[in-house]
Amino acid sequence: MQIVIQFFLLAAGFCLLMKGADLFVEGASGIADKFGIPQLVIGLTIVAIGTSLPEAAVSISAALKGSADITIGNVVGSNILNILIILGLTSVIRAVPVQKSTVKYEIPFVIVVTALLALLGLFDNTVGRLDGILLWALMGVYMVYLLKMAKAGTASEENAEKKKMPVWKLLLMVVAGAVMIVLGSDVSVDAATALATAFGMSERFIGLTIVALGTSLPELVTSVTAAVKGKSDIAMGNIVGSNIFNILFVVGTTAVITPVPYNASFLVDSIAAIAAAVLLLLCVLRSQKLTRVGGCIMLAGYAGYFVYLMRA
Repeated sequence: MQIVIQFFLLAAGFCLLMKGADLFVEGASGIADKFGIPQLVIGLTIVAIGTSLPEAAVSISAALKGSADITIGNVVGSNILNILIILGLTSVIRAVPVQKSTVKYEIPFVIVVTALLALLGLFDNTVGRLDGILLWALMGVYMVYLLKMAKAGTASEENAEKKKMPVWKLLLMVVAGAVMIVLGSDVSVDAATALATAFGMSERFIGLTIVALGTSLPELVTSVTAAVKGKSDIAMGNIVGSNIFNILFVVGTTAVITPVPYNASFLVDSIAAIAAAVLLLLCVLRSQKLTRVGGCIMLAGYAGYFVYLMRA
């Protein structure tokens, strides 16, 4: 009976995370849209931050509760899922065009920061406060780059429905979404940890799979919806931006609050995350488009990684 209750709590937590992220993204992108910010920049910043909030809330909550394996596993697992599953599924539904700047700068930056996280963790088996400050500094550099992009870009199409909404209502959506995300993350971490103990699973496995999938649901919903609506810049920008924020903001913030132990077993998972980003780069390098074939390759790649996790 206790296990059934924990599964119910886990599902309830994920529902709160999804709805909270949806409200946050809708409100924040509505505010940004009023200022004519380019669609790609909205995807790389506001939508990416919004969909990364579940990872941030879960990781910080897990670290404060001493479940460090869920913290690193959640971020690394989410980044692998984001590319191989979410972009894979999105491109199977509809081929996703990729901007030149994404191919030239943003995807390579994902590869660099993922490798950096592994190096920082392996150096002393801890992502400490100084490491967190370094990640925050890199996030500052990334934000400056995005600001320059926003100034150089063209204005995004305005959403008439959101434009009619008063700013106070959009702000209320942002606040309500953030509250739901925090509550959902707290419930999810407690339930996932309880289930891991009950089934004798490691926190690493739970973090890399169940929690990672749960906190990646907002990215999945956002990217697939964006692709169906033909807003491919938001779909690609959302995933690439989320992966960058997951490492620089989520791990950086968690490490500044409390040092996070880095288990040596996460090296394989970090390599898988780097390989996923390299695969994405190779798939879009020539055609500047993620095709259905590329999506199928990515889904097959995740299937192989999951089989490894089951046997590890």
